[in-house]
Amino acid sequence: MSSMIERLPGWSTLPDLFGRAEAPGTHGIRIEEQIKDGAYVLRAELPGIDPAKEVEITVAEDVLTLRAERSEEKTEKHHSEFRYGTFTRSVRLPAGAKGDEATAEYKDGVLTVTVPVPEKAADTKTIPVRHV
Repeated sequence: MSSMIERLPGWSTLPDLFGRAEAPGTHGIRIEEQIKDGAYVLRAELPGIDPAKEVEITVAEDVLTLRAERSEEKTEKHHSEFRYGTFTRSVRLPAGAKGDEATAEYKDGVLTVTVPVPEKAADTKTIPVRHV
């Protein structure tokens, strides 16, 4: 059923194995996506992120976008270190997905976004062949 997942025009149909950045100055987010039990499920690696403060999830025109921002500064007696960055990833939702009913959970550094996708019966019509 994973063939139901559509890609934006110009995107490769192969999985993005290297977390390619979406926009200049941002870092990609590694994801897994599947359609399971009537829902599109996207799992994203976001370790060290506070989901309540640093994650934004939007759906617009059947495109789901994850955006996370991290800034951390550590100062010790003779040493200071900082890490920061913006991470983003956009995926096209399957046809018929109900983006306005999406839910999200964060556990152990993994964000899981679930979007209901109504299963519709295939409209199959058998066409008889006439022998002339």
